Formats: sequence, C-alpha cells, structure tokens
Amino acid sequence: MLNEDRIILMTHMASYESGEGKRNVKIGNYFRSDYIAVQILKSVICSSIAFVIVFALYVFYNFETFMQGLYQMDLIAFAKNVLIYYGVTVVGYGIVTYVISTYRYAKAKSSLKLYYHNLKKLNALYEQQ
Repeated sequence: MLNEDRIILMTHMASYESGEGKRNVKIGNYFRSDYIAVQILKSVICSSIAFVIVFALYVFYNFETFMQGLYQMDLIAFAKNVLIYYGVTVVGYGIVTYVISTYRYAKAKSSLKLYYHNLKKLNALYEQQ
C-alpha cells in the first residue's frame, strides 16, 4: 500500500538530490578549513591573473607616455606602487572569498543536516509499516 507521507518526502528528497544537493554534497565532503582554503587559493590565483591582465592593458593603453617617462621615473617607487596595488587586490579578493565561502559552507552543512534528518525520517516511516 502506498503511503502518502513517504511519497511526498521521497519526492522532496529526490528534487533536492538532483538540484542543490549535488553542490552541497561536494561542499560537505570537505572540512570547513579545507574548503575555505581551496576557495581562497583559487581566488588568489584568479585575482593574480586578473591583475596582470588589467596592468598589461593599462601599460599598453598608455604605452607612449609610459615609454617617454620610463627613463625619468623612479622605477623602485613605481614597482612599490604596483606591488601595493597587487597586494590590496589579492587581499581584497581573499577577504571577500573567505566571507562567501564561510557562508556557503554553513548553508550547505545545514542543508545536508536537514537532508540526513529526512533520510532518518523516511527510514522510520518504512519501519512503521
């Protein structure tokens, strides 16, 4: 005999598994610190690449003035400024990534906790019969 509560619960769980659950299971397989570290590492790599691209575009856009002032500028001060901008960019992206990753991990863990609770509930419904 069909049990309507079990069918509703199984449909809800199947919907979760096929959608949001896939991503949450991948996140849930990590420890919190490992997940955040991986996300920050990816963010640092991507922000470094983005900084190099933007800096190269800036130099190419102002190439004529850059080349004319090359011998008159203080290269060490210019390098310090570039490194400061790079550091600010990477640290900014890292902080934003830390906040977002922490939120995503907490949300995924609570969602998985509810999913596992529903699994136990479904098992109890099967044992009742």
